[in-house]
Amino acid sequence: MTHVSVELPETVYSVLHCGPDELGHELRLAAAALWYQQGRISQEWAAKIAGLDRTDFLLALAKIGKDSFQVDFEDLDKELARG
Repeated sequence: MTHVSVELPETVYSVLHCGPDELGHELRLAAAALWYQQGRISQEWAAKIAGLDRTDFLLALAKIGKDSFQVDFEDLDKELARG
């Protein structure tokens, strides 16, 4: 597994009320959720990056108030127009 180093202020743990392991998990989930929402990665890859299975990733998205499925409303309108 690849390791990434990120420099954060020392106070980040007290501000977020978490420890290093929990912060690492939250950062992975946040990155995976963002990249998934942007359409840069699939749901499967987002789950892998977050360190979760797909079901738990979808539940985590719901918990943080993010959409679980990406809908392109322009494409949806075209499909509906076709009947």
